[in-house]
Amino acid sequence: MRVPVKSVNQQRPTKKKAQPTKPKAGQPIKAGQSPKPGQPRKKKPAKRSKGMRLLFMALSLSGIAMISATAGALLAVSLASTPLMQRQLSPSEASIFSKGDRFSTRMSLQLPALTRPVNILVLGTKVLTTDVGNAPEHLKNLPYQALVNSFEGLTDTMLLLRFDPESKKVVVMSIPRDTRTYIANHGMTKINEANYYGGPALSAKSVSELLGGVGIDRYITINVQGVQALVDALGGVTVHVPKDMKYQDDSQRLYINLKAGRQQLDGNKVLQLLRYRHDENGDIGRIQRQQMVMRALMEQSLNPTTVARFPSLLGVVQSHIDTNLTVEELVALTGFASQVNRSNTKMLMVPGEFSSPGEYKASYWLPNPDRIKGMMAQYFNFGTSTLESPDPASIKIAIQDSTKQTKSVETAMSALDKAGYGNVYEGQEWSEPLSVTRIVAEWGDVSSAEAIRRALGFGEVRIENTGDLRSDVTIQLGRDALQPRKPVKRSTSDAPQPANKLSN
Repeated sequence: MRVPVKSVNQQRPTKKKAQPTKPKAGQPIKAGQSPKPGQPRKKKPAKRSKGMRLLFMALSLSGIAMISATAGALLAVSLASTPLMQRQLSPSEASIFSKGDRFSTRMSLQLPALTRPVNILVLGTKVLTTDVGNAPEHLKNLPYQALVNSFEGLTDTMLLLRFDPESKKVVVMSIPRDTRTYIANHGMTKINEANYYGGPALSAKSVSELLGGVGIDRYITINVQGVQALVDALGGVTVHVPKDMKYQDDSQRLYINLKAGRQQLDGNKVLQLLRYRHDENGDIGRIQRQQMVMRALMEQSLNPTTVARFPSLLGVVQSHIDTNLTVEELVALTGFASQVNRSNTKMLMVPGEFSSPGEYKASYWLPNPDRIKGMMAQYFNFGTSTLESPDPASIKIAIQDSTKQTKSVETAMSALDKAGYGNVYEGQEWSEPLSVTRIVAEWGDVSSAEAIRRALGFGEVRIENTGDLRSDVTIQLGRDALQPRKPVKRSTSDAPQPANKLSN
């Protein structure tokens, strides 16, 4: 602790016998004394103000020191660590990723910043010993199919992320693994086979063509071991498990046993939640749970403190990721995402429908090119769309109630009917109790979702695919639906809009 030191110019007052001490100008007044004209009183608030300034200065210096130390540590990591790319791309493969154009500032004593919009392809893999011909020796003779720390094989997860510093938004596009698309030299097949045939480069090329030719700047491949390690390093995540999940596969030593309800999950339990497939929506149900976990992680763990811990987090997952991102670029992306408001995080899925039984030899997710075009124009600023917002009477609206009060559903249906929405149905109850109603634009039609919110007079709009996928918009009723309010009349602003407004 620093000890205050007297100024060299300050002198002790001279004491004289039998004479009262006379305070000099500028000196504090002792108790019982009266100040003489022109002599200032002691200003205690000024001392407190000075103390606050010193405290603020100390905190500021501490913050600067922390940022500088973090930046210095990151710089050391970027210069001294092994490359993040686990496999080298050929010149033709590397050319697929936007020719390596920079999108972040350089690493120095300040953290790097994002300088332009960037699209990142994320590939999630789960590789078993039976999937590779060169499994490690210690795994070859096991009596079950063990996980291998590899990035080969089919992808379980495919995401296209857009980080846009101009609009201050993050967009997550989920691509169902069973999406039927063209893969160069392999014809029409499931898009998750692209990684098996040609790694991240062929995956990026296939995704780009599926989405109309959108550019892809970088890729990240992470296996399930990396996901588990990252969640554990972040301290877990709190999510609502929608129902009891129990499954056992001895051939993989895969054991899933989760109870319904809101709970804290560690890395292993998060994998159980993500790998469970035995529900009515199959792979699409997994995507819904992926979006739920991603949003929870972003809201609970993605903050400036996480950026400060980046070197240690990178050390935990480094052996489980393969990417052509530099450390600088990873830090810039993480720092930007940590500052994005929750309402500016949009979660989409490639629009389409399930193939009919017997239509093909395998089951597919059949993409809808027109809807994809509109979605890319609105959320990726790529191309143009001539789609118009639909008339309210044609919008399919599902209501999922979390209040367990019949009144809330009746009130919502009545308000929607008065506003001209005639295609409304009650779907399956929403198992998570909500305080605020969620109006979910399942296929990104935010203008229709906002119009519905105005018609109801409550709720918040979300862009994600967590509701009833048969609908255009899902209303998940919360306790705010039970509050009395005046009916809202349909306004002219809710009428159908001109081109470039995405519809489903």
